[in-house]
Amino acid sequence: MIETMERKKSNEENDDLEFYKGKELLTDIETYLKSGVHIGTKFKNGDMREYIFKKRKDGLIVFNIETIDQRIRMVSKILSKYEGKNISIVCRRLYGHTPIKKFAAMTGATAFTGRFVPGTFTNPKARSFHEPKIVVLCDPMTDSQALKEASEGHLQIIALAGSESPLKNVDVSIPANNKGRKALALMLYLLTRETLIARGEIDLKSFKAEPEEFEQQIEEKAKKPRSQGNFRRRSFRRRY
Repeated sequence: MIETMERKKSNEENDDLEFYKGKELLTDIETYLKSGVHIGTKFKNGDMREYIFKKRKDGLIVFNIETIDQRIRMVSKILSKYEGKNISIVCRRLYGHTPIKKFAAMTGATAFTGRFVPGTFTNPKARSFHEPKIVVLCDPMTDSQALKEASEGHLQIIALAGSESPLKNVDVSIPANNKGRKALALMLYLLTRETLIARGEIDLKSFKAEPEEFEQQIEEKAKKPRSQGNFRRRSFRRRY
């Protein structure tokens, strides 16, 4: 059974490689495929219907990598028109923390990770108050507070959108996997690189960063071994 599933997955990957062969992309197709940037969930929002390329045999929705690539180019050109201080990028999801901090450090933008404090974009008296002109969200759902405040402030809103993402109040979306660790790292890597190139600050050859540098590192907590003494006490406790 496992061998059959692996064979089907391999066949799908080979089909994808053949389909995108010869396409002019921001990075090689193998890198895109390995990051899973094109993989959605089994759920879809009506707003995302037009971006769905196909559905895999396991039920997962798939986006067209060419569309993702084109949207990254488009968004990078939009961002290049703003000074870093006027760009805010938001991600509550853990896997996006390192990617957006790296993007912010290299472009001059301001990154907001974790819980988005209400009033950040709307209350001048708030300690966290920031007044950007354009906001990038990693997920319209988990970053809904930032989306709400950016919309109230009539700011331009860009969002990475998964297959189940609502697009209300989003001006420009990048339909892609906005949950995966490697997918988020690759997208923010490309957005950073292309934004800097569009600004004229660097050229392709002088950009030395690697996608892995944008990837969130997760520390696994070691499980504490069960105390033998406690085990014995539980095992021989009398019951009445």
